[in-house]
Amino acid sequence: MTADMWSYNSESHYKPGTRLVGYKVEATDGHIGKVDEATEDVDASYLVVDTGPWIFGKHVLIPAGTIARIDVEKELVRLNLTKDQIKDSPTYDKDEHRGDTAYRDQLGRYYGHDHS
Repeated sequence: MTADMWSYNSESHYKPGTRLVGYKVEATDGHIGKVDEATEDVDASYLVVDTGPWIFGKHVLIPAGTIARIDVEKELVRLNLTKDQIKDSPTYDKDEHRGDTAYRDQLGRYYGHDHS
């Protein structure tokens, strides 16, 4: 998964320019929150997901390569990640981590390993 972790894959049905903010987000085992931010940066694309009350309002940064499918009609993003993988992911602080390559590398290592 690590090779294209930071790019939208063709299987996800992502179309450049799609506004994903506000879309519901589902892990492989259920609903986890909504998209708070989405980027289309070359080799650095990601979503910031607001998990709401599920994990006490935590925001998590999700690499675009972990997206399984985007359903524009239902405004839904499905991930190839479990709730526990997302809950246990490295802490995200938008002021500290935005554009931070060391943080992105840490996430790449985290999501690049099988946590199931």
